[in-house]
Formats: sequence, structure tokens, C-alpha cells
Amino acid sequence: MKNYDLIILGAGITGLSVARQQLIQDSDCKVLILEKELKVGLHGSGRNSGVLHSGIYYPTDTLKAKFCAEGAQLMAKYCIENDLPISRYGKVILPTKIEDDNQLDLLHKRAIKNGAEVEIISQNKLKQLEPEAYSITSRALYSPNTSVVDPHAVLNKIMLDLLGSGADIIFGEKIVSADVGKSIISTNKNNLYKYSHLVNCTGQYSDLVSKIFHVGEQYTLLPFKGLYYGLNKKSNIQINGLIYPVPDLNVPFLGIHSVKLVDGDTYFGPTAIPAFGRENYHGFSGINMNDATSISYHLLRQYISNKKGFRRFTHQEASLFLKSKFLENMRKIIPRLSSYDLDRSSKVGIRAQLLDKKRNELVMDFLIERKGNTTHVLNAVSPAFTSAFSFAKYILNK
Repeated sequence: MKNYDLIILGAGITGLSVARQQLIQDSDCKVLILEKELKVGLHGSGRNSGVLHSGIYYPTDTLKAKFCAEGAQLMAKYCIENDLPISRYGKVILPTKIEDDNQLDLLHKRAIKNGAEVEIISQNKLKQLEPEAYSITSRALYSPNTSVVDPHAVLNKIMLDLLGSGADIIFGEKIVSADVGKSIISTNKNNLYKYSHLVNCTGQYSDLVSKIFHVGEQYTLLPFKGLYYGLNKKSNIQINGLIYPVPDLNVPFLGIHSVKLVDGDTYFGPTAIPAFGRENYHGFSGINMNDATSISYHLLRQYISNKKGFRRFTHQEASLFLKSKFLENMRKIIPRLSSYDLDRSSKVGIRAQLLDKKRNELVMDFLIERKGNTTHVLNAVSPAFTSAFSFAKYILNK
């Protein structure tokens, strides 16, 4: 049995960032990261679009608001210092309904309080920035510093930094049980590890892992599938940066939008369609009956209770399976898009959204629970990649 000062479960962006921050604070700390996959970036952290959000959307009293702007600055600095790809494209947020205009002002106020550089712009300025974009109210919110990075490049560089700093990273191994009293975990490889402190950063499995330690019993994760279309290489649609609609602030999703990657390719998405497995990326893969039954039950409860318009949201997202409906929604912000311009993409992700079973509502903010010498990151969805370096300090030092 091996002894460690700190064991981190999960080598996604949150787990890697926690390990990085711990070794910055204490270079002699003996750190182990356990990852069930054979390499980093196979799930949420490696499947996101790499947008470094500015902190526009989040109420000022939330953890997301607290860490997003600083996290974006720290991540951008890390990419520049390590010569990793980063593009400052800028972003516009557009009303698609007349009543969205008030939301635009609300987002502007939130962004200023959260430390983001933003401005309300006119239709003329919008056309200079994004000639293809359309605002129904002739106003838009502009975030000039919104950048995009390469998630895989970031993950792999942090991993190499950690290995160079003496951390142990073991792939293909996951926790199966724990002796909490003795601070010992056992794994699927029949190995035992003893920890002084343990941090659960398992993302799509964080609720299941936390229950091994009798933590987070009132929560479960609901997976939502993010599908994309790519911009046809022969299209004459020119998109310079990121174009988003004003989102429905009742749900923790931003609506389908355009994303320009660091390589210059443009994608449209992601959807937020309820999925039936934590790794249900394609067809019936990644579905097991127990999980699917639990997910279906909790989705049905959400649908029946219809809190914060969940029923309407579900109908809208389900319709986006159809290319015609997807295109119809995208044309609200980019009117000249045609079916010809959209190519079905293999790019797909799963957003692991936490549900509070007692309140029967989606958890909107980051959520951490602690018990004894264990810490469990239960809800770390967007903007978790952006916020990772700042969030890691909080996880360790609260």
C-alpha cells in the first residue's frame, strides 16, 4: 500500500488544476492522481470548445462569478507563457426576442460587477464586427477579450508539468471502495492507497464517487448531450469570432451558438438534449440500464414539475435533433445560414449537470461538499474549464 499526502480522483481540468495548485503551494507534497481512462481529455474537459468565458452570465453572489474572470486571465496567461494556442476572437451576445433586450442590460450589469470588459454596441458596430450577425433590437453585448484555447493542449501541458514536479498519475485505474476511518481507498486493480486528504474531481461520476464516502446523498447527475454542426468549408458565410444568443437564465445552458476554434474552424452548437448515459455520446453506447432508469425517473420528475420552464426547454432542445429545427434556431442570430452551410459533426460532449433531489431542481452554481479529510467537487460545469486555476485555489484553501 502506498501513502500520499493528497490523492485526486479524476484527471480532468479540475483535478489537474488542483494538483498543480497544491504543488505550487507545497512542492514537497506527495500527490497522486487516479484516472479511469488511459489518457486525459476523453470526456468533459477534452470535449468542450475551449472558450475562455469572461464572467458575463453569472449572478454576482455565485462561485461562478467569483472565479470566472480571474480564471480566464490565469488560463490565458498560462497559454501565452507556455506557447499554447490561444486566439482572442471576441464575442457578441444577441437578443432573439424583443423581451431579451432587458436581459441584455442585466447581463451587462452582471459582467461589469464580475470584472469582465464589456460594452453595449449598436447595429452599426455589430455589423463591423460580425457582418452576418443579426440583433432583433439592434443592440448587442460585446466582450472583446473572450478568447479560445485548445483544451487538449492545455490538459497535456499541465499533465507534463505535474509529472515534472514529482506527481504520480496513474491511468486506467479507478476507485471502487473506501475505508473512510483508515483513509484508504481500493481500486479496480486491487491496489490500496492511503491518503492524508482526498479530492473527488471525477466530473460525470462525482455523485457516485461521493456516495462511497457517504457524501452528497441528496444529489444525482443528469447528462445532457451537446451536438454540433460544422461550417461547410465551401460556405461563403464569414464568422470572425463567437456569436451567442441571449440565454434563458432559468437554466444553466447558453443556447446553441457559433464557436470558432483556435484552428479557425467554426462550429455551431452545442445542444443540451437529455441523454440516457454519462458517456452516451453516440447511439446507444455508454448506456447501462440502472443509470438509464435513474436518469429517466429524475428527468420525468423535472418534466412534470416544470420548474423554471423545464418542460418548454426540453421540447425545444429535443427538436434540435432535426437539422431543420437546429438551422431555424441558428438563423435567429445568423440569418443567412442555409442547410448547405451546416455539416453534421462528430464533435459531441456530455454536460454532467447536478440535480438536487430534495428540491427537485438543477444546481446552477459550482458545488463542493467536504467530510472529514475528503473534498468532493459535485458540480463543476461551464465555466469550469475557464475557472479551473482560480477555482483550484478555493477547493484547497477554503
